Amino acid sequence: MADSIKDILNARYSYLTDTLNSLKKKSGSFPEGSINIKSTKYGIYYFLHRDKAKKYLGKNDSCLISQLVQKDFIARSIKAAEKEAAAIRTVINNYPADVIESVFDNLPEGRKKHATPLFLNNEDCAKNWLSIPYTGKQFDNTAPKFYTLKGEHVRSKSEVIIADRLYAKGIPYKYECPVIIGDVVIHPDFSILRLSDRKILYHEHCGRMGDSGYVEDFLDRVNKYGRAGVFAGDRLFFTFESSDHPLDISWLDDFIEKNYR
Repeated sequence: MADSIKDILNARYSYLTDTLNSLKKKSGSFPEGSINIKSTKYGIYYFLHRDKAKKYLGKNDSCLISQLVQKDFIARSIKAAEKEAAAIRTVINNYPADVIESVFDNLPEGRKKHATPLFLNNEDCAKNWLSIPYTGKQFDNTAPKFYTLKGEHVRSKSEVIIADRLYAKGIPYKYECPVIIGDVVIHPDFSILRLSDRKILYHEHCGRMGDSGYVEDFLDRVNKYGRAGVFAGDRLFFTFESSDHPLDISWLDDFIEKNYR
């Protein structure tokens, strides 16, 4: 969790510094001067301030007004980004190396064997979750024999790819583990334990999107998730393919890193 927080802070700081560089380049392309806007019961009035002089801007100056307003908006954005970046940099610099989750791991062996940890580390948490037995969805005798690196029988080559990428990246998952969604039992293709926040996520691989009957079943399934408060992009994720559009694995690793770490 601590690593996740630091990663989020570093990512935000990087985003802000990149944005600042871009905004500062843009800020030099605007006209000189600043704009003052006055609102009265008769309307909104615009004035250009340049070299201590003040000039009224009318309807024919709408382009200049837009440029000056945008200039001011970018200046305010730069100021806000600089302030936030400085605050985040301070937090990062002062973030402790030892956090509460790491105290037990850093105890000397003589103390550790007598202490009861407050938290499970990621490895133990994953091990405990994976050790819970379950009975997956049954295969009929005609089902194709597709097997993952873990030796699991799955239903398609694409599911082999997804399972093996999760396994290679150390992402704990269960294949077709039954869960109660609302008032029905569903077997998600993959149940995933996201260790950064200990949330259980569900990944559905929608492999026959060209089959209208399959699509109807898929929509019914998504609605069941939604009625139970499990929403796409939060705890529910999808990959898709059809006979004409096979699973595009070029972005699969990035997808896993973004959503399941």
